[in-house]
Amino acid sequence: MKDLNLNQLRQGYDSGDISYSDLLELLKTDSRRGLIQLIDSIRRQRQRERDMIDRHNRMMEYEKELHRQGRSFVAGLDEVGRGPLAGPVVTAAVILDPDKPIYGLRDSKKLSHKQRVALADEIYHKAICISIDEQPAEMIDRINILQATKTSMLMAIKGLSQVPDHLLIDALTLDCPIPQTAIIKGDDQSCCISAASIVAKVYRDQRMYEYHQKYPEYGFDHHVGYGTAEHIAAIRRHGPSPIHRRSFLTNFL
Repeated sequence: MKDLNLNQLRQGYDSGDISYSDLLELLKTDSRRGLIQLIDSIRRQRQRERDMIDRHNRMMEYEKELHRQGRSFVAGLDEVGRGPLAGPVVTAAVILDPDKPIYGLRDSKKLSHKQRVALADEIYHKAICISIDEQPAEMIDRINILQATKTSMLMAIKGLSQVPDHLLIDALTLDCPIPQTAIIKGDDQSCCISAASIVAKVYRDQRMYEYHQKYPEYGFDHHVGYGTAEHIAAIRRHGPSPIHRRSFLTNFL
């Protein structure tokens, strides 16, 4: 192993042919500075992986307790888009498979776009079932954003192919016969709520990119409907589009 260059050692570690212990043993007789840097890089990688597993285990505590109570199908619910000036409010309901862990779940706002898309793809492949609902600007204007959010959540629950026997919801309670638990900052406390947050965020962002193609003058591809200075200036310049929430624009028109 001492005859291998640093790239070969890294490839051997990544493939599983060389263990971390093997590298530490090699360090006793190999003083290459690059080897020290390689081992330090792997050590930090291993720590990140341990931290990710620990976070996942903590965020599964709500689900695990419900599973111990015999509630096998726990649905997490979260919404995206309560604050924007334009576009729908989107809710996702997700029932995760406890036998198919997904590492890296957390509040979607703390993830990069690339991370969210990768995790959403993994969620779609591993979850027992997923349902998404969106309520448009007209509905938000008609019944207010809180009621539109709750309506969207109820519709998302109805869309699940498996009826849940408990709901974990990010900071809301619903008029629904299914037992439920509201969790403050649930998208950073529960895996299934986090999964719902990520799925809803990726879906809504894609919808706003599509709206950008139809209404490019508003810059929806940049701010996805939120009230940035650029967006407010565009509203004042062009007037509201059909997807703007008129009840949110009273200070800008």
